Amino acid sequence: MKQETIISANDIGVKYDSRFKRDDIKSLSHDLLLGKTDKKSFWALKDISFEAYKGEILGVIGSNGAGKSTLCKVIAKILHPDSGEIEVKGKVSALLSMGAGFNRELSGRDNVYLNGMMMGMSRTQVKEYFDEIHKFSGLGDFIDESIKNYSSGMRARLGFSIAAMLNPETLVLDEALNTGDLEFSKRATKKINELVIRAKMVIIVSHNIKFIRRNCTRAIWINSGSIEAEGDPKDVAAKYRAAVPKRMKKKKVVNLKQTESDVKEKEVVIAKNLGIKFKMQGEDFWPLKNISFSVSEGDIIGIIGHNGAGKSTLCRTLSGIYRPDEGEVHTEGATTALLSIGSGFNRHLSGMDNIILVGMLMGISKKKIHELKDEIIEFANLEKHIHKPVKNYSSGMRSRLGFSIASAIQPELFIIDEALSAGDMEFRAKASERMQEMITDAKAVIVVTHNMKFVEKVCTRSIWINKGELVFDGDPKEAVNQYRKQVTKKEKR
Repeated sequence: MKQETIISANDIGVKYDSRFKRDDIKSLSHDLLLGKTDKKSFWALKDISFEAYKGEILGVIGSNGAGKSTLCKVIAKILHPDSGEIEVKGKVSALLSMGAGFNRELSGRDNVYLNGMMMGMSRTQVKEYFDEIHKFSGLGDFIDESIKNYSSGMRARLGFSIAAMLNPETLVLDEALNTGDLEFSKRATKKINELVIRAKMVIIVSHNIKFIRRNCTRAIWINSGSIEAEGDPKDVAAKYRAAVPKRMKKKKVVNLKQTESDVKEKEVVIAKNLGIKFKMQGEDFWPLKNISFSVSEGDIIGIIGHNGAGKSTLCRTLSGIYRPDEGEVHTEGATTALLSIGSGFNRHLSGMDNIILVGMLMGISKKKIHELKDEIIEFANLEKHIHKPVKNYSSGMRSRLGFSIASAIQPELFIIDEALSAGDMEFRAKASERMQEMITDAKAVIVVTHNMKFVEKVCTRSIWINKGELVFDGDPKEAVNQYRKQVTKKEKR
């Protein structure tokens, strides 16, 4: 029996023109009047041909900047190809990045309605699905809080819940599950399989190769804008993995390695009975309560826990954005915080302009930034994209640039909140090595992550937070073991 074709792409290509690196009207008019019309163009996608069929879960893999996000935007009809043609049957629901389309000033509830109506549904139709969306997201009372107070994991959960519950015919997920916790990732996987039964198909872009191998029926590997391999997920993943070490070896980057513990006695972070209070629907809500711990020189601390557990609130408190309502926190030395993907970026400016902007916001002189810029660009591997506007970057590319800027500045205390979740295999290994090197100069590194392998191998200590309280503080492997047990226990209920 012949399979029903849902997507048919024939030799599609997408071209970006480098002269639009500053795309506001004033800058464009100025450049055009002065005759500054650099006509260099870059093909983000070239000669892409494939078919996707009803009932498929199609996985798309590749390095950051390979063209995966551009392909998703073409399928979702956000971008029109400059060459070739594509036909997509039926309604497409696309979650193109963590919290794409959210208004950060509005509550989660208001954003559900806003996104539903943007997808072509009436307010009455969205209302019918609201309770199901709310329940699946697991956000509880946070649904009535402003999105700007959500962690990236909470935004990812709400975004997935909206996109998946509104009965799409084709669901496109571009790196949208990377910040989900263990429990939510399993529920999302189950929901994806349910969708394929009644929807036409699901397309998933992910750097989680294990997820692609286990859950997709077919996979495509995109490299430098072209299809490198297509077929059985295990075969495609094997070809991709085999290619990564070659590039890493060329750039003198090593695989993820165990951190050699050299933790000193001097404490650089001391938190005593820390408590943070928010007003939710007129009542007090404590996202953090009675948190006490210390961080010593040489520590790489991994903070784990479910989405909404209080991890991001803790990072914002340690970096001085929030002031504790109870208890106290003391940090020694200059602190650099990378609190979310692309934090502090101006999406209309180029990557180069953002290096200067973010560096100056961090208190670094313009002269020093210019001394560091080549190192930052090379480490981020964005040489071809550095003069393009950041709004055209994938979440992985923004992640690479943000980490590269923050780490090049060599802070004494480096706080990273879920900011590496969208990075590809090669960059995560580079970033891990950089963190291990930083410990010789920096005083400590604090990382919030859902990557348990990273915690076990790279971190010297782990803190598990659950519902705003510190549950475990100690050996990383023991922390991960206890956390996994709790997730398994909840699944059996």
